[in-house]
Amino acid sequence: MKRLLITGAAGNLGKICREGLKGYADVIRLSDLAPMDPAGPNEEVVQCDLADRAAVHELTKDVDGIVHLGGISIEAAFDDLLQANLLGTYNLYEGARKNGKPRILFASSNHAIGFHKRTTKLDDASEQRPDSLYGVTKCYGEALASYYNDKFDVETVSLRIGSCFDKPRNRRMLSTWMSPRDFMSLIKAVFDAPMTGHLVMYGVSNNASKWWSNDHAAFLGWNPQDSSEQFRAEIEAASEAEDRHDPAVIYQGGPFASAGHFED
Repeated sequence: MKRLLITGAAGNLGKICREGLKGYADVIRLSDLAPMDPAGPNEEVVQCDLADRAAVHELTKDVDGIVHLGGISIEAAFDDLLQANLLGTYNLYEGARKNGKPRILFASSNHAIGFHKRTTKLDDASEQRPDSLYGVTKCYGEALASYYNDKFDVETVSLRIGSCFDKPRNRRMLSTWMSPRDFMSLIKAVFDAPMTGHLVMYGVSNNASKWWSNDHAAFLGWNPQDSSEQFRAEIEAASEAEDRHDPAVIYQGGPFASAGHFED
């Protein structure tokens, strides 16, 4: 790969990708609306507002792949999500369509399916059940990716990311955690594959407690190496037992599912 674009490069996942994907492409183009560290060797830094269609068109020129992490990654007011997550994602896909149709890894979210119960194991055929306005924007992104693949042959892996940190931070993350190492190997598997079409996957490590299945994506050859189980005793000792009547425990989206409407 000659040039890989990473949007949302100033955020937590963007920083993980910036470090973890060094050397994977000849040049890594890093973009965000927020300030970023200066470009290092084999890097390009481009400050860009995803809501600016002309700027995004320029941003997506001459790239062979896109890791789209940009946008708002928490619950927020609809008008803010509209600009960053809806319009911004549309602009990115239009830029990709008009600039050689590079493959895209779209950072979807477990909050696109957060109103499924924890007792239900999900796969790519499971229905969207967003737990928040933020989750709704990720459902939109997945639908947009499907449309652009069917109509224009722009390939996307819509990755429903769980919780990507150095280690899980609470009981829920024992099921949703994806290690940075597994995330990096997944990204490489996505872009190394001969084809993907539009593929919905779950961004999760090989945890003992599993809510999601990636069996349908076995053709990628991705096998996560890490597990949250090594952290279980530490986390359980540091936290109270979960209340099985709490909606945050019943539903996979956790506190996103139990919270009220953001704009109330």
